[in-house]
Amino acid sequence: MTTTHIHTVPGSWQYRIESFMAHSWIQHGLVFLILLNAAILGLETSTDLMQDWGEVLHWLDHGILGIFMTEIVVLIAARKMHYFSDPWCLFDFIVVGIALIPASGSLSVLRALRVLRVLRLINKVDSMRKVVSGLLSSLPGLGSVFGLIIIIFYVAAVIATNLFSKDFPQWFGDMGSSAYTLFQVMTLEGWSQEIARPVMEVFPYAWVFFVMFILIATFIIFNLFIAVIVDSITADKEQDLKDHQQFDAIQQELQSVHAELAHVRQLLERR
Repeated sequence: MTTTHIHTVPGSWQYRIESFMAHSWIQHGLVFLILLNAAILGLETSTDLMQDWGEVLHWLDHGILGIFMTEIVVLIAARKMHYFSDPWCLFDFIVVGIALIPASGSLSVLRALRVLRVLRLINKVDSMRKVVSGLLSSLPGLGSVFGLIIIIFYVAAVIATNLFSKDFPQWFGDMGSSAYTLFQVMTLEGWSQEIARPVMEVFPYAWVFFVMFILIATFIIFNLFIAVIVDSITADKEQDLKDHQQFDAIQQELQSVHAELAHVRQLLERR
């Protein structure tokens, strides 16, 4: 379960509200409601179930939405505009707010977007949130890997077009066709029987090209993707640990300051 940081001053009514909302029972209850809402949205896709239980499912969906809205309103009341400085809180606000837009006419597609509420589970489960944060922070590194893939695909598509376009125009007739065919080869979806072996009947040594391309594009590049993501998640985990330690230290200092102020107040009242 997520460990929610308190963003308000200890002792204030905002602090008490945030402490209440961050309680484990509240967070477990919200996770349960998110899962229940996901199940309801899935059941609503069944025509037979909607005929018998449509009204019940409708009211349950609206009730859960009301609870989600109450949670957001309470947190906004406690944090004020600081609520919107948290990307995860902003994400929750947008996902829940979509349900408030009238889903009729040209906006009927928004009705299908209600299922995005399930993504709030990422914010409530700490392990999921860390994985997503790691993926987002790895985007700069993944951009370099993606650029490397583009170069490899471009080189391989030029070679394949020059070698195989005359005999296999349906697969390698131009750069676009070659790139798409090579993408299929990279996914290992029927590459041997459907593409490589027919080409090898005309070009016996074509297996060298396909095997080399698979080794480079599928195995090496894929492992690079994993390495970048794992490295980013590890770095985020270490940074998160440091942030937790700093936050705990600040909280302890604030508590000691409040205790000293309370002691001074008592001494002044005695005088």
